[in-house]
Amino acid sequence: MMTDILGKLNDEMAALLTKARPALVEIRGRNRSVGAGTIWHPSGMVVTNTHVLEGKNVEIALADGRNLPAELLASEPSLDLAVLAVEAEGLPVMELGNSRSLRTGDWVVALGNPFGMIGAATAGTLIGRTNGSIDGRRSPVSLLVLDLHLRPGYSGGALLDAQGRLVGINTMMQGPNVGVAVPVDEIKTFLRRAIKKLDR
Repeated sequence: MMTDILGKLNDEMAALLTKARPALVEIRGRNRSVGAGTIWHPSGMVVTNTHVLEGKNVEIALADGRNLPAELLASEPSLDLAVLAVEAEGLPVMELGNSRSLRTGDWVVALGNPFGMIGAATAGTLIGRTNGSIDGRRSPVSLLVLDLHLRPGYSGGALLDAQGRLVGINTMMQGPNVGVAVPVDEIKTFLRRAIKKLDR
């Protein structure tokens, strides 16, 4: 009975990741991988971390094999968030979840591209929330603290809940097997601010 339950859970999780992976991109600078990004909008909007970009001219490698030059639309270093644009239409996106509904102990999965392994996954649970620092800067928002290991290359990738919905963007490690992600609800607010500035 337990084997059947675990097998079903394993199959369901594998199906969720298969569905989500096409919306994960590789961010490259000077022909090498520097991190991950998450497609936010089918018309070519990609969310990632500012520390992934570090002033580089970057291109986006899509899951379908296309490599496209990316333009930086906006960034907010205090949140370690940036939004890029590529010239493409009909790109795959992930279903958005509600990060405010996440509870301590809830299962989460991080997607990224560590050490050249494209679309890798690591799983754990939500430890809680904190207003700690990102890369030495005090965060203005509450961050998700995760019991999982975000190896180099997970930055900018997607954090999924148990239903495969996007609930955050992976950011960095805060200690052994303790990762941090920016909640999806804060990303929505960041993007609204960014779009208003672009429309001026």
